[in-house]
Amino acid sequence: MPPPAPGADGAPAADRWVLLPGDLIRLVASRVLAGDLLDYVRFRAVCAAWRSCAACPRGRGVADPRFHPRRWMMLPEGHGLRPGHPDLRGYIRFLNLDTGTLVRAHLPLFSDHCAIDSVDGLLLLLGEEDSAVRLLHPFTGDIAELPPLATILPQLGPLLRNCPAPYKIRRLADVVSASVSFSAGAITVMLALHEVHHVAFATTLDRQWTLSSWRYELGSPPPMSFQGKLYIASDVLYSTIVEIFQVDPPVKDAVVSGYVLHPPKLIATLPEGNLIRPFYLAECDSEILLLGHKEFYMSQIVVFKLADLVVQRCIPITSIGGNTLFISERSLSVASKALPNNYSKKKALPNPMGDSVVHIHPSEHYAVQYHLISGTWSSATDHCSLYGPAPGPCSLYHLIHTCCSRNRWSSGLVFGKNLEGWFGGA
Repeated sequence: MPPPAPGADGAPAADRWVLLPGDLIRLVASRVLAGDLLDYVRFRAVCAAWRSCAACPRGRGVADPRFHPRRWMMLPEGHGLRPGHPDLRGYIRFLNLDTGTLVRAHLPLFSDHCAIDSVDGLLLLLGEEDSAVRLLHPFTGDIAELPPLATILPQLGPLLRNCPAPYKIRRLADVVSASVSFSAGAITVMLALHEVHHVAFATTLDRQWTLSSWRYELGSPPPMSFQGKLYIASDVLYSTIVEIFQVDPPVKDAVVSGYVLHPPKLIATLPEGNLIRPFYLAECDSEILLLGHKEFYMSQIVVFKLADLVVQRCIPITSIGGNTLFISERSLSVASKALPNNYSKKKALPNPMGDSVVHIHPSEHYAVQYHLISGTWSSATDHCSLYGPAPGPCSLYHLIHTCCSRNRWSSGLVFGKNLEGWFGGA
């Protein structure tokens, strides 16, 4: 192949890319970074000129939200291989929920930490020895330090009174949702604690966690994190009216000489007769969705946009941008091109279809898929992985659905069909 034709300045075409103005390089870099962090890393690797004009993610990966690996999720390994297991030699797999790309990252910190949540692709870790909470960027290795979770114990009062002291921290670390926000040079984290139904908060400048003075409602779907805030959905007693509340990050209060976390504020209401329990909150394409079953027989799933409900527009949507929602304790939106095609010559399965919802069948305990446009149901996995013997085989659907359960996600177990619903295969 002949070399690139020279330009008017006599430089080869390939070299002329290096001569691009710095402002133009930075503009292109910002557009690439808006898509995916790893594409940005590849962009910086093209040449020294591009690398010098585009900010390095390392050292600012946690503190600067632009560098968060937003659409990357840590995948479970199965076979009881929890993160940090010696057999993994410090490596952990991550899946891009938009492209299906798999990468491995070396994270030795897991040797004495456990993962309690993932926020914008950042891993929220708990130190097993010191109970310190740390935010880890899995690709740059940057860490933000937060106070030890043990500092909240004196605020619990009668809560967890009957729990032995050595187990209190681990039970508190059963987090149903965490949010991260950034302001005034500090990182603020809110933890929705399942065991006590309170929200704990702290910043990277604090020495201790603070417990909210209020509780979120028992029996509601778990709070959901979105853009630094928490969202809570609950139904009104003796009705099917659904109310959605928003919890803003703590604010500085001069009266108490510190930060306070205000109670949830009502932002939207879904009128009676549109949804029955169980219902869920999910993020999809930078939108918050409220979804659940239309009637008692659970034959139909309906989805509403929170933005519509805020302006009292209660019309279900049938398209979620071609994505597939996995719903459980945590909900994940996955692009259809990131999912495998489970077509089999013996039995065709209509997936990945897009605009679908995957959840666990309430009585059969296996993954089923509801297509919003056609209103039809199908199995979410092929015949072999559905009925095959544990510990395998296991499809990517099982792995992603396992990510929706925080405890299982970091324990080395994978969801599958057997008597208990979980197995160690992968």
